[in-house]
Amino acid sequence: MMFDLEYNSERETLIIPEYGRHIQKLVNHCIALEDKEERNTMAKAIINVMGNLQPHLRDVPDFKHKLWDQLHIMADFKLDVDSPYETPSKEELTEKPTKLDYPKSASKYRFYGTNIQTMIDVALTWDEGDMKEALVFTIANHMKKCYLNWNKDTVEDGVILDHLYELSDGQIDIRNTEEDLAESKNLLRKRPSQGGHKGKSTNHKKSRKK
Repeated sequence: MMFDLEYNSERETLIIPEYGRHIQKLVNHCIALEDKEERNTMAKAIINVMGNLQPHLRDVPDFKHKLWDQLHIMADFKLDVDSPYETPSKEELTEKPTKLDYPKSASKYRFYGTNIQTMIDVALTWDEGDMKEALVFTIANHMKKCYLNWNKDTVEDGVILDHLYELSDGQIDIRNTEEDLAESKNLLRKRPSQGGHKGKSTNHKKSRKK
């Protein structure tokens, strides 16, 4: 007795493997139908089956829209049916995404965190004056605190001011200032613990008369 076996290595590659080979065969059959009304009827039936196979997608916004897009993708955009949604194009699917620039952050000094760079960028937008000067020194003190939390030791103010100058691309330069930053011991001072004090519990024993 001879069997006509079909091996996976000889089968066509599934475009969306999650739906399985039977759905792909239905899609291929739908493409081959000559009558458009029959294609419309079968396409809707395939959409219903796809929805049952992917119940988790029901919570996704535009659930039906996503299924129709996947149907066209599995059909290699060759399915001519009356879709309730705009048919996606193959060019749109294969289009390369816009290149994103790397975010500007204190990557060289990771112990400062990304918020420091954001604060510096904001300070650069302010007009010169007392408010900007106060903000710059606030940033410098916060940088010193971050450094101490990472280093657990001490740091000279000059190091912090050099880092501030570098992270601001040379636009904030207070390296020759005569004003000192906050002392390390004040920056590392622990906050008082939250909650009230625990009172002493006293066990009162009742004396029993015999």
